[in-house]
Amino acid sequence: QVQLVESGGGLVQPGGSLRLSCVVSGFTFSTSAMSWYRQAPGKERERVASISPRADSTAYLDPVKGRFTISRDNAKNTVYLQMNSLKPEDTAVYYCNAVLGYKNRWGQGTQVTVSS
Repeated sequence: QVQLVESGGGLVQPGGSLRLSCVVSGFTFSTSAMSWYRQAPGKERERVASISPRADSTAYLDPVKGRFTISRDNAKNTVYLQMNSLKPEDTAVYYCNAVLGYKNRWGQGTQVTVSS
């Protein structure tokens, strides 16, 4: 079955960095666009970054441009989100996403907390 498993979240001070990972199984990762979303308490889930199947195209939410980088390793069925210069407003649960047959598939999420 389809599985997306995120890891790498945690507590970090403002200005710090984290790298999130999402390992997938149950579908052909190398032909699937992938995205990272986040959801803060009381807010809508928003798409943070996306990457095309061959990593030749990426897109970012404006507030994270220049600070976050999405990448993938098709040999490892893994998508990453490198987050630098973290701010308190980046605090949220981060989710890995794939759209398969017009259906959204989600991981369980990983908590990122930016606080001093």
